[in-house]
Amino acid sequence: MIKSLSINNYALIKNLEMSPSPHLNIITGETGAGKSIMLGAVGLLVGNRADTKTLFTDKEKCIVEGIFSIGSYHLESFFEANELDYDEECIIRREISAAGKSRGFINDTPVTLDVLKSLGESLLDVHSQHETLKLGNNHYQQNILDLYAGNSKLLSDYQAAYSDFVKQQSHFETLKATAQQSSADLDYKQFLYNELEEANLQAEEQDGLENELRVLEHAEDIKTNLAQLTHLLDESEFAVNNQLTEGLSLLSSLKDYSEALQSYFERMNSVNIELKDLAAELSREQENVEFDPERIQLVKDRLDLIFRLQQKHQVAAIGELITIHQQLDEELSNHAGMDKQLQDAEKKLKELEKEVLSKGQKLTAARTSNAKPLSSDIEKIIHKLGIENGQVEIKISTTTANQNGLDKVDILFTANKGVAPQELKQVASGGEFSRLIFAVKYLLADKTALPTLIFDEIDTGVSGEVALQMIEMMKQMSKRHQVISISHLPQFAAGGDAHYFVYKDHSEEKSVSRIKKLEDEERVLEIAKMIGGNNPGEHAMTSARELLNISA
Repeated sequence: MIKSLSINNYALIKNLEMSPSPHLNIITGETGAGKSIMLGAVGLLVGNRADTKTLFTDKEKCIVEGIFSIGSYHLESFFEANELDYDEECIIRREISAAGKSRGFINDTPVTLDVLKSLGESLLDVHSQHETLKLGNNHYQQNILDLYAGNSKLLSDYQAAYSDFVKQQSHFETLKATAQQSSADLDYKQFLYNELEEANLQAEEQDGLENELRVLEHAEDIKTNLAQLTHLLDESEFAVNNQLTEGLSLLSSLKDYSEALQSYFERMNSVNIELKDLAAELSREQENVEFDPERIQLVKDRLDLIFRLQQKHQVAAIGELITIHQQLDEELSNHAGMDKQLQDAEKKLKELEKEVLSKGQKLTAARTSNAKPLSSDIEKIIHKLGIENGQVEIKISTTTANQNGLDKVDILFTANKGVAPQELKQVASGGEFSRLIFAVKYLLADKTALPTLIFDEIDTGVSGEVALQMIEMMKQMSKRHQVISISHLPQFAAGGDAHYFVYKDHSEEKSVSRIKKLEDEERVLEIAKMIGGNNPGEHAMTSARELLNISA
């Protein structure tokens, strides 16, 4: 409930503070004094959009702050989910700068408007013209029936099942689309795979083949030059190796005379050994190199195949072709198991659909069994509120499964005897809508977790005995809920636990709205004015005292 409310620099309000009673609060005042402006300010606390045009003065920012007692509303999980500090006293603040920047705070932590709205739904139930229009909406009517029937558990169970069903349906459709796309590409992918499989590519073969081709294409030159080189090293009259052996023999006889000569001998000996090995290898290489046109064509064909595959797959290296081959293998394997995946997904989808229908039917049964009692209870209340021939019928029809169940709920109404009930939006007048919504609030007051009920001129179009019935019902509601009602009826003003009077103060350069909590004699005078005008006579004063049960 609201423990205190302060409004600064908003519309006609320069500064306003109030601490409402935890029970029934009535706010009265002359037309245009600012009663409904207060509701606009409260709306800012629960996430409504701000407008800089509503600032009293553009020289300072607008600040609206409310302190709410929330200890019994089980909101700890909400605060934890939104990373907010929890306290049984919650401070909500909204600031609007002259430049139009708006900020919201919960316990001094900045939050988004969506978070404010979400919390606001748990703190306030504000009746307004907009909500009266909502009464004609089928989903809103369905919500009324569910709250009356206490269907929150059945509804949450159904919604959980429906959510799982929708997710599985999305998964199944994605799998099916993937399978269809895969099927369309399957033959081509199989062809590409077979082509790479048959090619049997090896990681390093391209470099080896290119080197081999260079040798094969220059085999004659290589063989001729190697033969000449072998001749120079080993076979000619003055072969290098023979000359080196003779030189080594000369050094051998000198090597023991000094370390330097020993070093020269060792070095020349190493060169001699290396040249002999080199000559032998060159001779073998000469023998191995053969001009082989058939092998040249085979190597060229293999390289052409590799180049063609690289061009087809738009890659530059044989390793990338091998990777593509592996990917195609995996895709084809996955497709082979796609039918099984689809079967499993479809089976699970049907199981979840059964669960949705089962839980939906339980919800339908609960709605159906409570439709007649709800319509009967609404009728009893609207009869007391002056719609003597009012009839209410709740029609439940089957619809496609959706987030809210398997049903469409229609509240049908007629105010006239002998006329069949029809859809609310087609037959109910504004005054009838207000009394219907009031009847609903009265019935649901003990069934919802909405701690503070706010009514904005719910008494429009009523008077006399009807007004007395309505204020008595408000008193009943206020035993368990904080109620704030903006009213213009003396019966309402007299019925409140607290009476606030909103008025315009013209003492400054700019008119401002102010609010004052009236004490006993002030209430008598104000209610007398509501009965008999600004200068109430003795009769009006007596009537006011009677309404307040105050003796003269």
